[in-house]
Amino acid sequence: MADPGWGGSLEGMGLLRNGGYWRWSAGVQLMRLPNAMAPLAFTMLTTATTGSYRLGGVMMSVFVVAELAGAIPAGRLLDRIGVARGLVLMLVIVSAGFAAVALLARSGAEAALLAAVVIPGAAGGGLSGGFRALLAGTVEAGDLPRAISIDVMILESVLIAGPALVAVLGGPFWPLVVMSLACLLAAAFVPRHRVKPKHAERSDVPLKACVPWLGCMFTVGLLLATIEVATLPLVQRLGAPAGMSALVMAILCGASIAGNATYAWRGTTGDARLFLAGFMAGGAIVAADLGWAGLIVGIVMVGLCTGPLATVASVNLQALLPESRRSEGFSVAFTVQAAGFGLGSLAVGVLPLWMSPLFGVVAAAATCGMLAGRARRAVVGTVSVTS
Repeated sequence: MADPGWGGSLEGMGLLRNGGYWRWSAGVQLMRLPNAMAPLAFTMLTTATTGSYRLGGVMMSVFVVAELAGAIPAGRLLDRIGVARGLVLMLVIVSAGFAAVALLARSGAEAALLAAVVIPGAAGGGLSGGFRALLAGTVEAGDLPRAISIDVMILESVLIAGPALVAVLGGPFWPLVVMSLACLLAAAFVPRHRVKPKHAERSDVPLKACVPWLGCMFTVGLLLATIEVATLPLVQRLGAPAGMSALVMAILCGASIAGNATYAWRGTTGDARLFLAGFMAGGAIVAADLGWAGLIVGIVMVGLCTGPLATVASVNLQALLPESRRSEGFSVAFTVQAAGFGLGSLAVGVLPLWMSPLFGVVAAAATCGMLAGRARRAVVGTVSVTS
């Protein structure tokens, strides 16, 4: 067995030569690209066709709500009909939905636009969970932590590239065309290995055991939102110009990439409580208003722990979820994380600035307590994953 330290991780770099993983990665990044493009694309579309940029914001809200509402039913459907087959079908539907939005925009009918955007939203809700379920059959169990960490690093690039691509394309309709084509290309990259659908028996999900790992996902979304959404007021609190908020976001993204790169290099699962402790310390420092030094130290700590914590939670969830329920289970996990992000955004809007990060700190502490409570019965964060 490979040494889990720095030297042993060189052996694990065989993942970089795994063509199946890179095919999976190409598919999942193409699937994510339309979501990264959507906020600016919808705003540009409605501004050009109806004269209202606000309608673009409403469209994005409807799109997100449809995704959340459709995530669990779509994940359940993928498990029933076969994940690879179902992903191709759903990606084609999402592609058609974006094309329909572009066509209907020419009419300027606001109600029709809002109705049309429900189609790609609802159909796309289970895509992340489905692709994550396929990863289990694409890489070896020992490479899973590294595979997820690399994926999160690439995700950071997609989130940056999406809005930039919309700006480069120009014109109100071309971004929707590219979003539609990206979904079709993603369908072509869906791994073709079979995850057999289960019709007769549906294994029970050990919900109680999953709760701490879902708590990790919720905490990631909650604390990140209270920092990302509040970058402008955080720098204004220090008397800095609004433009400095971009620097704060760059530091957060850089720390996240560095944390994921280090974690991918080591290739070990690690202890979730360590990363939750980093979240608690980082969130508390950001809340304490300790000047520029405190703000930078706090966001660096949060950024360094974000990817590793999400990876640990994902690996442990895979170990707990029955193969016949993985798409559904991971769809639940992504929905929980999105709910955390939504609540964190709401906290920034309604609470004093110093208080909003503390919600993430409390969530991290509660999750850490749940993990500590079960540490006597299992080794936390060092699961041998089988798939």
